Amino acid sequence: MRIKTIIVTGGAGFIGSNFIFYMKRKYPDYRLICLDKLTYAGNLVTLQPLMEEADFRFYKADICDRDAVYKVFEEEHPDVVVNFAAESHVDRSIESPEIFLDTNIKGTAVLMDACIKYQVGRFHQISTDEVYGDLPLDRSDLLFTEETPLCTSSPYSSSKAAADLLAMSYYRTYGLPVTISRCSNNYGPYQFTEKLIPLMITRALADQPLPVYGQGINVRDWIYVEDHCKAVDRIIHAGTPGEIYNIGGHNELRNIDIVRLICKELNKPESLITYVADRKGHDLRYAIDASKIYMELGWLPETKFEDGIKKTIQWYVSHPEWWRHSFFII
Repeated sequence: MRIKTIIVTGGAGFIGSNFIFYMKRKYPDYRLICLDKLTYAGNLVTLQPLMEEADFRFYKADICDRDAVYKVFEEEHPDVVVNFAAESHVDRSIESPEIFLDTNIKGTAVLMDACIKYQVGRFHQISTDEVYGDLPLDRSDLLFTEETPLCTSSPYSSSKAAADLLAMSYYRTYGLPVTISRCSNNYGPYQFTEKLIPLMITRALADQPLPVYGQGINVRDWIYVEDHCKAVDRIIHAGTPGEIYNIGGHNELRNIDIVRLICKELNKPESLITYVADRKGHDLRYAIDASKIYMELGWLPETKFEDGIKKTIQWYVSHPEWWRHSFFII
């Protein structure tokens, strides 16, 4: 498949914007089209450096708005659609599940209908390792594989699992060339400050309390966002339609250890750490087996956590004008 134009939904958000910048650097001849609703987690300032470029266009639209989506597809004739657009914060899904069902399920259906109508060559669905549920803390030998049964714990992960199932049904029923990737926790520049790492960095910079759920012993597998972008790049160019690919960073860390590391890097006292009531249904441990994408597509993560976290901290230190408008207060 020859690729000329890619629509990136959710491209003003954290991973989507990093993906656009990465693809722009690697494939300067591609046309990159960003479609984003600009909800609280979308920041058009992030994409400002691209706004005047001839091969980049931005559309403010909701992926649930069928007429708006079809209009973009009709104007831009995409070869590939990569769907980053999603409501993604677990806490918000617990408080208000309905918007997660609308965006993450209905929105995905609208995009796939548009792909069929306008004969798009590949639809790639960005999913999450959270669709697998969690793993016990005392079984480091257990990892999520692509065959691990779906076992969701929150309205967020349930909505993403439903979208995955819907995407695979479109592949089987309509022959839509679909691929899905399920990635572990991302970190890096341009992440909204409600998520763990940017929340702790920005609050520590302001000498504010650092709220940690429960005892902070929950474990996540962390991946630097550019490594994730490289994996998606590999999938849309060489992945097999109808396949699911796990993406992991091989960096399992407890939440409390990350917070302590951030305090150390910023020379802030650990006395800022405050333990708060645990999240409802809080998953214990995520850990990804990413051997399939390595064996089939040759992808491996390149960034060690100790290097990536330093780069991330320095980015937030150096860009207060970006995050202060969205400073998240608990």
